Amino acid sequence: MDIRWEEFGWERLGDAVGRRRLPGWDATAALVAGEDALLLYDTGATLREGAELRAQAQALFGRRVTHIALSHPHFDHVLGTAAFSGAQVYGAVGIERALDPEELRSDAVRQGVPERDAAEAADLLVLPHHAVSGEWTLDLGGRQVLLANVGPGHSGHDLVVLIPASGGSPEIVLCGDLVEESGEPQAGPDAVGTRWPAALDRLLSLGGPGAVYVPGHGAVVDASFVRAQRDQLAVRFGVS
Repeated sequence: MDIRWEEFGWERLGDAVGRRRLPGWDATAALVAGEDALLLYDTGATLREGAELRAQAQALFGRRVTHIALSHPHFDHVLGTAAFSGAQVYGAVGIERALDPEELRSDAVRQGVPERDAAEAADLLVLPHHAVSGEWTLDLGGRQVLLANVGPGHSGHDLVVLIPASGGSPEIVLCGDLVEESGEPQAGPDAVGTRWPAALDRLLSLGGPGAVYVPGHGAVVDASFVRAQRDQLAVRFGVS
């Protein structure tokens, strides 16, 4: 199954785990498969991107996405969610207050999404069905993954996914935009800079020194990269 990842433009991360770097903003979408269920981490910037991810997941695993975890409430990570009918959606507690359709639409348009595509996705915006306030273990069938609310940091509602070691693969941490490799971490108006280093401390404690860390944008990194970025953010926002 894993040997097919590259046929669809995906990167294999581990045993039945892969991610795609979406065009435009280089945002990560990741899939984690168990025996019974299929988890998607983030859904893209438009319904078209979401539909493409849905079709690729079906082609790779022969079944539908059953669970979605949203890393944070920015347009390039959430606006494809409506393409996944019937999936159970998880987000950090309070994220629904930040998912304002008009703000997401206008932000998407400012960043280059066609007005029609942005409006369509905003009109069909899906709010999470499940709020994660601390940690939430999902059983995907023969495999458990941990959803952890480690924020605030990059936003007020940052959710990461820890995938335990399996089949010879190390622990994998899906970081969302708490970690960025392709450029300096972006701090918008909803960032909580003074809490961001602590969020990365929590992330590092979950994954440990040998884990693979998957940024919201950019190439896969290791713990030393995350630690260095944590220290840079501490200087940037004046915290220890």
